[in-house]
Amino acid sequence: MALSYKARRRWALVVLLVGLPVYVIVCTVVMAWLTGEGDAQLPFLVQLLIYIGLGVVWAVPLRKIFKGVGQADPDQQG
Repeated sequence: MALSYKARRRWALVVLLVGLPVYVIVCTVVMAWLTGEGDAQLPFLVQLLIYIGLGVVWAVPLRKIFKGVGQADPDQQG
């Protein structure tokens, strides 16, 4: 079922205002758990790759919601 333009705009707003901050908090907690402290820390490049991956992963399933949201409503006449 395809979302209407208005529905995509609303969902994009919800994702950006609620979902993204929650995702950032979850990623921060997971990375704190993964990196550990002291001698058990991951190498810097591994941490960098994980952060880059986490920065891209959130957008992949949501790209259909964000596609065309900044454009004019295609269903509107005139």
